[in-house]
Amino acid sequence: MLFSTLILGACVTLVLGTKPKHQPPAEPCRTSQPTATIDIGVLHGTQTSLSYANAPVNKFLGVPYAQSPPIRFSPPSAPKKLARGSPLNVTAWKPACIQQFVYPALQQAFTKGVFNQPPPQESEDCLYINIYAPSTPSPAGGRAVLFWLFGGGLQFGHGGQPAYDGSAFAAYQDVIVVTFNYRTNVFGFPNSPQITGGDSNPGFLDQHFALEWVQRNIHAFGGNKDKVTIFGESAGALSADSLITSPAYVNKGAAPFRAAILQSGQFSYNSQPLPTQSESVVGWDTLVQKLNCSSSHSGDDLACARAAPALTIKKIVEENALSFATRPDSFTSVDNSALARQSGKFVKVPVLGGTDAQEGRVFEFGQSNLTSYLQSTFGKTAPQIIPSLQKAFAVGTEAGINTGYDRISEIFTLLTFQCGQALWANATFAQDVPTWRYYYNSSFPNIAFADNSGVYHSSEIQTVFETYSGGPIFPITPGQLGLLNTQKPPTAQQAALSSYMNAAWATFAKNPFAGPGWNRLGSFNGTDLGVLGGAMGQAGVTVIRQDQVDNKCRLLLPQFNAANPGVALPTKV
Repeated sequence: MLFSTLILGACVTLVLGTKPKHQPPAEPCRTSQPTATIDIGVLHGTQTSLSYANAPVNKFLGVPYAQSPPIRFSPPSAPKKLARGSPLNVTAWKPACIQQFVYPALQQAFTKGVFNQPPPQESEDCLYINIYAPSTPSPAGGRAVLFWLFGGGLQFGHGGQPAYDGSAFAAYQDVIVVTFNYRTNVFGFPNSPQITGGDSNPGFLDQHFALEWVQRNIHAFGGNKDKVTIFGESAGALSADSLITSPAYVNKGAAPFRAAILQSGQFSYNSQPLPTQSESVVGWDTLVQKLNCSSSHSGDDLACARAAPALTIKKIVEENALSFATRPDSFTSVDNSALARQSGKFVKVPVLGGTDAQEGRVFEFGQSNLTSYLQSTFGKTAPQIIPSLQKAFAVGTEAGINTGYDRISEIFTLLTFQCGQALWANATFAQDVPTWRYYYNSSFPNIAFADNSGVYHSSEIQTVFETYSGGPIFPITPGQLGLLNTQKPPTAQQAALSSYMNAAWATFAKNPFAGPGWNRLGSFNGTDLGVLGGAMGQAGVTVIRQDQVDNKCRLLLPQFNAANPGVALPTKV
């Protein structure tokens, strides 16, 4: 381990010892300046201490892992080395990459209010990585590493959100956490016909590049490059799945990680048909048309888009609600991830995956017309699916189904997240890969976005990271868009459940084959789904059968069959 510490002063909030079971971590304070030597030179970081931790946490924030800013729409390249004798101060998060929040304006404001708080600075100079490491000497063999992939639909997000602060993991679990920025939206997934082959997805290439940076440098922070677990939420989970099925790793027979955790997302089982090649370039074609590229650059659309101001591109993309997505490139992404998984063409590392009980409540907030939702969601499968869904989700059929909003959000949860994740988990298990699954089922007032927000998409993040005590990710002004600024304190159950989940994730990272602490898929009597929390105030895990929460997924199988042609779907859903 090559870091050392320069003491700057005492930290009055440091209390040594074991954190009480129901005690949330206090706000960290700075104590000293650690240093680390990596491939580009010497870094000077910062240090914080959490209450009841045995030692402070070293934080190296805003470390360049690639040349930044990168050449727009191009793969990342190596950063420049530091001048000899000129250490780099890395004590604060860097700006997010350029984000996209599409119109209409009300939808844009809602998305920003829920998922983009506090609003970060944005820049193309954004390819930076953050490391949170215990300050104590690492054990023989080095520490396990958790590599975080943020969510945001591959359209927005960044690794410097306060919710992703890895200090609690480092302080209480003796693991290292790495977060980083990668390019999103048109800047990360341009869909330009002029960009082909392995260069098609710069955002995914950023992820690969950051993982390679970890392989070269994590020893400098006390980590072991052979003990990396990738984990992510939503589009971050999708990204983790794309890394698992990446031809770059599958063809090589080796990957820069040994386990994966997928929170509320996967890349394999689509609930809607993927866009065709002609459909995928519509966003790019519209962008270059709005930039007037045909006359300004003699038809060289790529050169034109590279020359345009970044904020001009952002404005055009947002105001025209342009869509940009991943493209199969035979390097970072395959044509059919489900088929690859079914045929065993993926990196076979232990996996933990799961979903939140009411994912859809944030996406369908304010919606109540079930008929309109069903007709717009199910195309050719509508006659086969809609009658059974209307019956299965009739008002009063089960607790919590009282309004049109309840019905819509429950169907959305199953279709977009839970059933696809069930298919993914059971297909992975069918390939003899150690697979664990969870179902997060707790909501807390201090991170609610509305009175009836429930166990919404992303609500588990602050519980996993133990960053819930700072209040909601989204400090909304009271009354804005009908959302809440709750400013309520954490509960005892929240503190205890957060401690449990933080430890479970770290336990899995330290010994993936042993799992997070409950039965893996295929266990005796089929009790192999870990329910985290619950309405009765549970602060740990209860293991049940998968069909106790997946029983309605069978109603949606025609849709999954239509969206995943040529794939034999697992029957256990």
